[in-house]
Order: sequence, then structure tokens, then C-alpha cells
Amino acid sequence: MDVVAAAFQAVPRVGFLPAQARPQAAHDGPIDIGHGQTNSQPRTVANMLTLLQVRRGQRVLDVGAGSGWTTALLAYLTGSTGQVCGVEAVPELVEVGQANLAATGQPWASITQSSEEVLGLPDEAPFERILVSAEARTLPEQLAAQLGDGGRMVIPVAGTMLVVVRRGSELDVSRHGSYRFVPLRSGQTETS
Repeated sequence: MDVVAAAFQAVPRVGFLPAQARPQAAHDGPIDIGHGQTNSQPRTVANMLTLLQVRRGQRVLDVGAGSGWTTALLAYLTGSTGQVCGVEAVPELVEVGQANLAATGQPWASITQSSEEVLGLPDEAPFERILVSAEARTLPEQLAAQLGDGGRMVIPVAGTMLVVVRRGSELDVSRHGSYRFVPLRSGQTETS
């Protein structure tokens, strides 16, 4: 079993869905979690995590933490020697995500409210991995700047999944198929 499949087995989606949606947990599609947000399609999450190539002990930023599922999956992948910092723009989802994450018993992961006009956690940078679960119109320089040298970010931009790898001052960008996501929320300003 590969590490992403093991993470899915260890951190089941059902615990991150609203009670009325839990019978749909096995559905391979996005599920509404309220406030205009969704719990992403499992196949998409698996693809993103595979592209991200998270290793044990890494520092990871999870942008658009939502229900906390991706944050918990990332915490499983980093193990207790890592650190996962989730950020979410919707205050009500921050509370839900924090409670869901706490139930997994992975204290090296956390979810906080994103601040106005700041994308990610620049004060906590650099990160070795960044996962973005919301679609940007253009590649956000503010997030790319938070990648450490050799760091890797997976982000949907204008309908295409990108993998961004920092090599010194340069960014290598590759494309990995078409996807649909909720938009990156205002309060998290994009720059081009």
C-alpha cells in the first residue's frame, strides 16, 4: 500500500463531514460542508497528495483547510516529527476543522483563521510543502514566496493543477490535468 492510500485508511473522510452528509462519505465527488465550501473529491485529494510528495518530518502549509480532512491527511504523512499548519478563511469552518482535527490525535497539526489580505502564513515560512485546496486565478506569488529551496506546492490555477518547485530564486512549474475547485477566497489577496 502506498503512503497516500495508507493515509486515507488511517484518516477516513467520514469524520470530516457534517452529520447529514456522512452517509455519502464513500461518494467520489465533492460534498457540501456549508458556507459555500466543499470537502473535495477523494480521487482529487489523492492525486494532489501524490503530486505533493510529502515526507516524514516536513513542515507543510495547508491553504483552505475547510473541514480539516486534508490537514489531518498531511499530518499522517509528516508523522509526529513534522508540522502541518492549516489556514482557513471561513471562521465557522475554522472551528469545525479544529474539532475534527483534534479528534485524530495529531497535535503536530493545527488550523487557524487566515488573516485579512494575507495568503498563507508568511511569518511561519519557509515551508517544504504547500497544498492549496482552492482555485486561484493566477499563481499567487505570495504563496510561492513561502516555499523553501527545494520546496513543492500543489495548487489549482485557472482550472489546471500545477506543481510548483522552488529552485533557488527560480520556480519550475508543471501542469497535471484539469480540475474544478471553489475559488480562493477574498481576504486572501492574489498577486500576479
